[in-house]
Amino acid sequence: MGYLMQLTFKLKHYFFNAFRELFVHHHGSLEFRAKLYALLLATYTTVEDEYYDIVKNIGIKIYANDEDRAKLLVLSTKELVNKIQNNELSIDQLITSIQKELKIVPRYAKKMDIESLAQLVGLSHDNDTTAYQKSIIEFLAKTREEILHEKEEQIAKDEEKIYSKYKN
Repeated sequence: MGYLMQLTFKLKHYFFNAFRELFVHHHGSLEFRAKLYALLLATYTTVEDEYYDIVKNIGIKIYANDEDRAKLLVLSTKELVNKIQNNELSIDQLITSIQKELKIVPRYAKKMDIESLAQLVGLSHDNDTTAYQKSIIEFLAKTREEILHEKEEQIAKDEEKIYSKYKN
């Protein structure tokens, strides 16, 4: 019986991942946020379940108590952290991906909530990890401000397009 349940879960997980972009509203922005949280979590030697609970709680606040969407944020974050831990992706590659995405969709800079990200800093009490995480936070905050300043007009136009699209 356990094998059948495990197989069912694996199939469900596979199909969900394969079609996530179709089923999840604003999938791109959720994935972008997951990259930010994964960037900080991947600096830990061991990522405890409690750390993902913090991400889930942040997601519940972001998505107005939509627990399913918060769980998707956690799932996407875990997948990215696992890729880094399994050497399928490096932290540098993830940073580059975040930078590229901000160039393509500058309004994502508004989704970079530095206070929320800071909740993930210093959880292991390792001074080197904490210092590294603080450097990442500083980098993200600087990047956010630069994008918001440099791309202000484009962000406003993009947001107006989105607003008018969903208004009608």
